Order: sequence, then C-alpha cells, then structure tokens
Amino acid sequence: MDYKQKWEEEITNIINKFPNLNRISFEEKSLRILEKLDDQNEDKIINTLILETLDQVSSEEPDWTYIAAQLYLKLLYKQVERNRGGRIYQSFNHLIESLYEKGIYSKELKNSYDPMEINELERYLTPKNDQLFTYIGLKTLADRYLAKTHEGLIYELPQERFLIIAMTLMSKEPKQKRLEFVKEAYWALSNLYMTVATPTLANAGKSYGQLSSCFIDTVDDSLRGIFDSNTDAATVSKNGGGLGLYLGKIRAKGSSIKGFKGNSSGVLPWMKQLNNTAVSVDQLGQRQGAIAVYLDVWHKDIFSYLDAKLNNGDERLRTHDLFTGVCIPDCFMEMVEQREEWYLFDPHEVRQVMGFSLEDYYDEEQGKGSFREKYQQCIANKALSREVVSAIEIFKRIMISQLETGTPYMFYRDTVNRLNPNKHAGMIYGSNLCTEIMQNMSATTVKEEATKDGKIIVTKQPGDYVVCNLSSISLARAVLDDVLERLIPIQIRMLDNVIDLNRINVLQAEITNQKYRAVGLGTFGWHHLLALKQIKWESNEAVEYSDHLYEKINYLSIKASLELAKEKGAYPMFKGSEWESGKYFDDREYHSQKWKQLKFEVMNNGIRNGYLLAVAPNSSTSIIAGSTASIDPIFKKEYSEEKKNYKIPVTAPDLSATTTWYYKPAHMIDQHWSVKQNGARQKHIDQAISFNIYVKNTIRAKELLELHIAAWKAGLKTTYYVRSTSSEIEECESCSS
Repeated sequence: MDYKQKWEEEITNIINKFPNLNRISFEEKSLRILEKLDDQNEDKIINTLILETLDQVSSEEPDWTYIAAQLYLKLLYKQVERNRGGRIYQSFNHLIESLYEKGIYSKELKNSYDPMEINELERYLTPKNDQLFTYIGLKTLADRYLAKTHEGLIYELPQERFLIIAMTLMSKEPKQKRLEFVKEAYWALSNLYMTVATPTLANAGKSYGQLSSCFIDTVDDSLRGIFDSNTDAATVSKNGGGLGLYLGKIRAKGSSIKGFKGNSSGVLPWMKQLNNTAVSVDQLGQRQGAIAVYLDVWHKDIFSYLDAKLNNGDERLRTHDLFTGVCIPDCFMEMVEQREEWYLFDPHEVRQVMGFSLEDYYDEEQGKGSFREKYQQCIANKALSREVVSAIEIFKRIMISQLETGTPYMFYRDTVNRLNPNKHAGMIYGSNLCTEIMQNMSATTVKEEATKDGKIIVTKQPGDYVVCNLSSISLARAVLDDVLERLIPIQIRMLDNVIDLNRINVLQAEITNQKYRAVGLGTFGWHHLLALKQIKWESNEAVEYSDHLYEKINYLSIKASLELAKEKGAYPMFKGSEWESGKYFDDREYHSQKWKQLKFEVMNNGIRNGYLLAVAPNSSTSIIAGSTASIDPIFKKEYSEEKKNYKIPVTAPDLSATTTWYYKPAHMIDQHWSVKQNGARQKHIDQAISFNIYVKNTIRAKELLELHIAAWKAGLKTTYYVRSTSSEIEECESCSS
C-alpha cells in the first residue's frame, strides 16, 4: 500500500472516533500535507500531522487535542520500541531489569517484587487508558516525567510510569495483600482519578531524588542557625523540594549583638544569601530552586522586607528570586479596619527585655487571647524600643508589592493556630512555598563540644522541620464517576507510605515526618466540575456545593486514616491532640450521627496521620490529567502554551456549547464569590488552600483591601498570589501535585 494512502486511512480512522469535528477541512489539509512529503520518514509525517491537527484546536472544536494526542502516542510508541528494542507494553520484567542496569531504577524496586508478581502486574496494565490524555497532558508527561536513560532516550510509557509509582508506594506492604494494593493504586492513577506530587511522579522507583514536595524550616536567631538553615535549604533544593522559611526569630536591623547596640544588619542580608541559594542550587538540573520566606507584620524590618521583590530601588536590597509571605495576627487586621496605629518591635529585644518571644503566642479565641495581651505588654513597656506607624500604611505597601510582583502571600496566624489539631505539641509560624501546608514548626539548634582526644562532637537539637507529602483528587472525573469512596482509602495509603519510603538528607525532616506522619490530600478540577454540573461560579449553589463536597472528602479521609491506624498504629503525637480529645470534631460542628460515630472511633483507635488535607496549586499535574488547576477558575477558555519553537493550543476541559457558559475567566469573576467558596471549604481542610486572588490592573486599593478583609473574616488561613492582569507570575512547580 502506498504510504500516503496508509496515512489517509490512519487519519480517517482516528477522526471517526470524534463525529462532531469538521473532518472535511482537516482531511483536505492533511492530503495537501501528504502531497508535500517526498519521503517515507514516519516520524516526520507524524510530527507534521500533529502540528496541523493542533492548528485545528479551538473553543469551537476542542477535541482535536485528542487526535493530536493519538498521533503523538504513535510517535512515542515508535521511539520507545526503537530505544528498548522490543514491542511496547510487553516484557515489563525486562524494562525493570534494563533500567536498573542503566542506573535509572532503584535496587529496592527490583528486589521488592519477584518475576511472577511482575508478570501478573504486566497483565493488569491498561494501554487503552493512554487514550485519556489531551495532547498537552501527554506531551508534558513524556517530556518531564517518563523515565529516560542518561542519554535522554525515553524508555517508559505512561501506564508503566503509573504502575512503577504504584509498585514503589506499596513495596513495603505485607506480601499477601501487596499486589491488590498495587492494582488499586494503579487503577486510581491510570484512570486519572488522582495525581501524585511532582517529585513522586518524577522520582518514584528511581535511584535518585525524593518523593516529597515541600519543606518548612524555622530559622534560629544565631549565626550558626542561619547558615545551617541555608545549608539545609540547598540540600532540599538539590533533591527537588521547594522550601518555606520562617525568618521572624531573626533580630531586626540595628539590634544588638552580644550587647553591642546597632550592629545587627537585620533579615535582608540573610534573604540575599537564600536568594543566591535558590538561584545557584537547581533542582536536579530541571529548574532553579524555589524558596519562600515569611516574616511577622510587627517585625521592625517589615518595610524593607515588603520592598525586597520590587523592580525599582536599590538592587542591594532586592531578592527577586525569593517569594515572600507576611504573618498577620487578627489585631493587625482590626487596626487596619479602624485606621489605627501599629507598633513594630525587634524580636531579639523583646526576648531580652520582656523575657518572652512575641511570635510564640496567638489569640486562642476571636477577639481575645495571649498574643494581643503580650503585644499590649510590649507597647506598655517604655524600656522597649519601637516604631509607630499607621496599620493602613503597612497594608498599602503590601498591596503595592502584590500588584507589582504577586506577593507577599498572606498568612493569618491566629486562625491557623486556633485550628491546629496538634497545638499540644507546637506552634505554626508560617507556611510553605504555596501556602497550603500548616504544621508545627520549631528551630533546630546546634551545640559543639571538643573532646580530650582532639575531636569535635556536634550535637543538634532537632526542631520540627515540616515535610509535606502531597496527592490530589481529580474532582471532575472522580466525582462524576462516583468513585470517592473507593479512591480516597488507597490515596491515603499511598501518601502514608511515602513517609516511610522517602529519603530526605535533612535528618530533622526525617524525624518530623515520622513524628506527625503528615500528608496533604488535595483536589483539582473544581471549575471543571462546576462546568460539567452546570453550576455558576458566582452563585450560592457553588458555595453550598463546596461546603458539601469538601465535608464528604474530609469524612472519607479521616475514616481512611482511622482504618490505617487500626492496622498500623496512630501517629506518635496522637496522645494529647485534638484528634484524641474530640475537639477537632467539635470545633467544626460535626454533630451528625455518622460524624459522632467517626469521632468516637478516632478518639478510641487513633488516627494514622496528624495532618490530612491540603489543597495545592496542581499547575503541572492538572494539565497531565486534562483538568483545571486546584480550586482556581480558568484563566481563559482558549490559550496557547509556549514551547521552544512552537505553541500548543489549549482549551478549557470538556468545553462545549453547554459548558462554555459556566467557564467564566478568572479576571472576570467577582472574587468575593471565590472567597465565599474557600471560606466554606476551609472549615473541612485541617491545613490550608493555595488560593489565588485574580484582579484587574485597574483595581482600586479600597477594593483589594476589601477582598483581603473578606478573606480574613471568612476564616481563610492564607491567600496565595494576587494575580493582576499587569503582572507576570511564575508558577510554583514543587507543589504541583
């Protein structure tokens, strides 16, 4: 058969699967393409056809992306066949052996399963699920996550990557149950009902890298503590993790050092050090490091801190590659509303004069508590130096920076700590790179001693160095297929197993990981789900549905962690927690009979994971799964992803004459409705939500201030970027679970 005729038939067969497309126009164009091709190089033919197919993608005919994906699959299969020297989706055992010999797969993966088990799992592979990908989803997966040799040759296929992840995460399960768990995990991944975090997606089963997304450190106010934190930041970054650092314990500019006044240079020089670390220590050669820093709004350095990312001013005081967050107590927001004065202090001087650390307190109840009491004591003590400013002036500086750079993030520390189920064991000072992780934090301290035989013993008192292990439900697919009851138990098991499998080169992170066994089950595809259910974003129906759905997800997650605790034991810090006392359930007014029963069981049997839910940005993995990111509205119904030498057209998922009315772009939406939705779902999420605020560049300061006050009053724990139409915001990759 003539190769042109062969490809005419091939194209016709693919298009016939999508009867609503304008086939005539494309067939005419593809025939002209085939006429121009004067050789029989199939790779060249497929690539040309892909580009032509992508040219057809539009909001009127979005399904062309699936035709482009099927053409790209042919190319991918051919490449893998050539590289492996065998047929695709066959000899899974041989794939594992060969990639182990090439140093790509780990020996743990190879040694955990015998050939008979691997052969059984090979039979469970479902190649037809490769048809679920959009073109950009498949291309992203292939370019960034499928296993390649050191020479860059792709060896894995999508279903093999999913099965390798499932095998890795279930490798330590009891042998008699293990294969069933692997199959269940593979089912969840293969059907795109869920995604794992970017590091897990990339590194599971491999001989390098770690599986967790983000880390949070508390920097001690000592030279050794600061530099040790920087070293740990470099170590985490090298292995693919993003990092949040709380700087609020560091003394302010002009503070005393060893009693000599005016010698401290404040937080900015240490931010410069971290900025250099972020730039110079990249993440496995894939991208530069990603570091966020957090500072209290009462810290004397707050103004220079807020200016650190601005594009003008003294470059010696700029840290353009760091992301910033501000830690805000309730009483500051009250002072902003009342247009009253705000006092700035040096945390070191507070410790010296007052005998306590102001940052160690929060308001236990709305409107009253120990933070405002200690803060008023600082104001009353005339021996304590301070700067007096208008609270609204600080907020203006916050908003100026947000509209220019997207940051700082907002961290409402009183709300966070009031709802911390593990407050018996610590304090939460700040968050991570994407503002969704809320876990106990404390600084690591170092002590050195010289021995009589000339050796030096270094002793570290480990602090709580937070680790977040992330995974997300694809809401549109999982909810509409009614699989949440089946999905969430295997998802929680997968996340819990990451804790024991992970290799973290910062030892205090390993200790903290085991201490709280914290996980972050999240979601993406909220706007996708609303569109398919024909619910308008700006509606009470959407707010009520958010409340209902996330209560269900929370219930199923707690129940799954409870069952794991019965099987494997509760997390070590369970005793004394609000899980044990039942206060967790009371604070959220879970009073129905099924909740009362769950509360009783948790109090008596424990829970496996001290922290359970966190909604991450999911920017990369939601693309792979063909859905919308996180709880965000879509940016546009139709746009182009820029690649090196071409553009990939992308449309909102399942865009049709019906759903188009429900896909209102983010900057056109009244953000107060987004605040209401997140206020409703935050109640059911023990950690937090990566919540972006979308505004036009014409927004007035008063309107943006009202949005922030509304978010605080709605009980949000954080807000992420302010995404203005005039600012270009970098995506966080580390939490794209």
